[in-house]
Amino acid sequence: MHQMKPDIEALSESILAYAMDRMRMDPPTIDHPLPQTKLEELVGETITAKGLGGEKALKLFVDTLAPACISEDHPRYLAFVPTAPSEVSTLFDLVVGASNICASSWLEGAGAIYAENQALRWIADIAGLPAEAGGVFVSGGTAGNLSALVAARHDWRQKSPDHQRQRGLIISSRGAHASVDQAAQVMDADIFQSGGHQLTGADVAATIAALSEEDRSRLFAVACTAGTTNLGIIDDMQGIGDVCSAEDIWFHVDGAYGGAALAAPSTRALFNGIERADSFIVDPHKWLFAPFDCCALIYADPAKARTAHRQHGDYLEVFYDGIWNPSDYAHHLSRRARGLPFWFSLAVHGTEAYAQAVETTLDCAREAATMIEAHPHLEMVTEQKLSICVFRRVGWSPEDYRSWSDALLERGDGLVTPTKHEGETVLRFCIVNPRTSREDIQLILDTL
Repeated sequence: MHQMKPDIEALSESILAYAMDRMRMDPPTIDHPLPQTKLEELVGETITAKGLGGEKALKLFVDTLAPACISEDHPRYLAFVPTAPSEVSTLFDLVVGASNICASSWLEGAGAIYAENQALRWIADIAGLPAEAGGVFVSGGTAGNLSALVAARHDWRQKSPDHQRQRGLIISSRGAHASVDQAAQVMDADIFQSGGHQLTGADVAATIAALSEEDRSRLFAVACTAGTTNLGIIDDMQGIGDVCSAEDIWFHVDGAYGGAALAAPSTRALFNGIERADSFIVDPHKWLFAPFDCCALIYADPAKARTAHRQHGDYLEVFYDGIWNPSDYAHHLSRRARGLPFWFSLAVHGTEAYAQAVETTLDCAREAATMIEAHPHLEMVTEQKLSICVFRRVGWSPEDYRSWSDALLERGDGLVTPTKHEGETVLRFCIVNPRTSREDIQLILDTL
């Protein structure tokens, strides 16, 4: 198993050939899922006592398993928040796997961690965070939000012995991602939702004013959103920052999807106030052209996160004097150097190319909104925000939307799934792939 034998050499060539063929697809086949019973019929058992052998296992993946997965980098995959990794980031992900770096501590992975920190620094700079800001790449927005809010609660508990015995409280917007509520559940904290679709400083101030004295003493963080997943709305970070500063409350910004638009000059001003955040997340695997799984978690004062997250043990003492240990900044210890593909793409292409790529997707979303407004059977439901368009097909029921979406995928034309806005079933485009064109949008609209 652990020797580079001739059959493994041959298998490596087959795997690399498949990887290159997959990357050359323009566009890739979008494919579609299969039910469990169908996969059982086609595949059967894959784990056996003697093994299938490399070529047979690879063929099983290429011919049957891969086509049962939807290609999120297809230019007409416009559901949820897609991904569109650059070719060089995908290639370098192969290198990261082959290098087998444990990027938990400076001792084990100094070179990789240095590179990851360079990528984190670029994000911190476009957000206007202080020079000492820093953090770590975690698996996704759920892990990022949880780790940031754990650090926030720890910082709050350090301020008073009374807080050690209290159940914490978080204020968030109604448009906040479900992971914020999930983080509260995991932490056994309470969460109050405030405001409408956009959370403002006035909303937060009014919510705090309405709290009982006991609840006010439990409040340790406000979690706002820089680009809501469903509508692309950016909360009032300047106003919220003012309230958090005046009330001495941790200010967390979830930019998992929308934070990438910090890189685009046309939208940068929409994020004013983010520079005051105590913690901030953005997922490069969403709109910054990195492969899964990659979330940048950045703290204005990393020392506060380190006191919350550092794990202690006799065998870990050798790490404690490290220059920078990524394991200290989130709820993890072992970690792959998941930020390296993103760093490599930034290093290869430069930040100007990133700004232009984000601008390209923003332009496409604006044009899509214009095309929707001109369509005889469609209406925009909300104003187009960032790279999201939410619209209705006049006269359709929820069943009509589902049938249309299923047929679109079955034909291989794309993936656009229904969502809801104020209880109404509607459609939504989320455009994060620079290869998505006006022609792609028109092809989909023509089916409506």
